[in-house]
Order: sequence, then C-alpha cells, then structure tokens
Amino acid sequence: MADRGSYGPRMPTVGIVVNPRSGTDVRRALAAAAPVTVEDKTNAVRRVVLGARAAGVNRFVVHHDTHRIVRRATETMRGLELDWLEPPQTFTEEDTVAAVAGMRSRCCDVVVVLGGDGTNRAAARGWPDLVVVPLSTGTNNAFPMAVEATIAGAAAGHVASGAVLVDEVAHPTTVVRVRPEGIDEPDDLALVDAVAVDDPYLGSFELFDPATVRTAVLSRADPALVGFAGVGGLVSPVGADEDEGLLLRFGRPSDCDRVVRGPIAPGCYAEFGLIEQRRLALDEEVHVDGPLLLAFDGERKRRLVFDERVHLSVRRDGPRLVDVSAVMNRAAVDGRHLDYRHVD
Repeated sequence: MADRGSYGPRMPTVGIVVNPRSGTDVRRALAAAAPVTVEDKTNAVRRVVLGARAAGVNRFVVHHDTHRIVRRATETMRGLELDWLEPPQTFTEEDTVAAVAGMRSRCCDVVVVLGGDGTNRAAARGWPDLVVVPLSTGTNNAFPMAVEATIAGAAAGHVASGAVLVDEVAHPTTVVRVRPEGIDEPDDLALVDAVAVDDPYLGSFELFDPATVRTAVLSRADPALVGFAGVGGLVSPVGADEDEGLLLRFGRPSDCDRVVRGPIAPGCYAEFGLIEQRRLALDEEVHVDGPLLLAFDGERKRRLVFDERVHLSVRRDGPRLVDVSAVMNRAAVDGRHLDYRHVD
C-alpha cells in the first residue's frame, strides 16, 4: 500500500477505472463477440459505487473519460466524495496507466477495474502490486471476473474499510514477465499470455492469423476460457493458483502431428499445430528471437527486429487479486450486513 503518512486520518477509499474502449474492438465484426456499450459500463459503475457505499465506503478516486461514464453513473447520487484525477488524455492504454498511478498516489485501498485483460494489464503497469477487483467488460476476460457489479463493489468496500483484511483475501497473481536482452529498456509484462507472432505487419492490435503464431508463454491455462489461455487449457490446464506456467510452440497445422482447435476469440475457433508443450517452473526463462511481433494479453505490443531477443518467464509477483467470494463470505460470517434492532 502507498504511504498514508502525509494524507492525515485514514479514510477508506476505492478507485474506479473504466475503459471506454473495452468490449468495442474489431472482433465484434470479424468474430462473434458481444458489444459492451457505454450504457452497460455506466450502469456497472453505478452498481459498483452503490455496493461499496453499502459496505461503508463513501470516498472514490475516479478519472475522466471521453464518454463521461463515471460522471453519468454518479450524477444523481448525493453525499459522494469523488476525487477526480486530471492527467492529460492520450486516448491509449497510457490513460489507464496514468489513472492507476494516480490512484496509488491518492492512497486507494483497492481499485475496481472495468475492462478486459488488456485494461488490467495497463492497470498493473501503473501499480505493479495493485489490490484489484477486475470486473469483466472486455472481449477476452481470462483475468477479470464474471461477477455482478454490485457485489464487486461491496467486496471492494469491505476490503477498503478494513472489515476484511486484504492479506486474507488478496494474493499476488502469476504473470508473464518480459525481459529485453542487451538494450536499455524496462521490463514489460502480460497478465495471462505473451505470444510471439511471425507477421511483419502490425495491422489490428487485436487480431492475427493463427498460422503465424510461433510461441506462447501462459501464466494460466483454463479450457473454460476464451483466447490463448483457453487454447492452452485444452492442451494442458494450469490453474491460476499453481506455481507453474505453460510453454506452447506452434507450427502450421499441415506440418504438425498434433493440432488443437480452440476458441481464440468469442465465437471464433482456430486450429493450431503443436510442436511442443511443457510446464514452466516459476522464474524459468524462455527466449524469443526477432524478427517477430509480441502480443501481450491478446494485443500486439512490440516488434522484435533481427538479432533482438527477449526472455519470457512466469513469476508470482503480479497484482493482488481480490477473491470476491471469500470477502463476501467473511463479511457474512462477521455479520457485516446484519442490523440488530430492538422491537417492542
């Protein structure tokens, strides 16, 4: 947690990040992903706030966005304390990075992030050991939770107020760390998957031809998910609570003895030829050489040129993911939602 020494008496505080772009990309046209509208997000933010208030939190650190989602969600509420962040908007994921960094400086106890894997990755870049309740409003949601927004807000409120101890319900997640070799650049990360693609063209951030995929390092692999975490789960499941990752190496299906057919996006299946699969111990490095494109959590992010190399490894040092069910069960056992009144 950030140091509260210069901020006076402790006031429970929840940060709210909402990505106006999440759930709206080209996969709505080329796959079968459902849109997540501005109205959907506005209503979800409202429910998060109402849930957190019911748990005793009235202070929220929030940020501006192009669709005024938070303002529209809260404009009819009375008595809220909204601390607005004012970083310059770039209309990229850097807006999320800056917003979450601002929430850290404002000493938020927990942050609710409305978005998909990419939004939560940006949040982790802004605050590496962030205590987070990730609420699914994206396309591929391997990291965020499919939980009702009211309950997500209530869980955030119980954690922020100290009614439920954060160390008992939020633990560091496994992530994929990306370490460049021989160049003066900071490390990067993926929350779920780092994928090397043999494609010279950037094109859409979100899509690529399955035949060009060469290597994937996964922090989790679950056959009940969509995206590379789902594809990996069909090959060799790895739970998010396991201290292992998964390495997959791919070739063209026509050249491989084994082929896996999995959902690369909602409603969109693709075939991948399997060359290699194996579990990765924590901190075990896998090198990837250019020229290739690297995609993190389903979005192309970095081009490796010839003779450039990065090292990928799975480490348990990611954001602290709040277990909403555990929080609400503890709140119930402690009677946090019971009010005993004398009746004549």
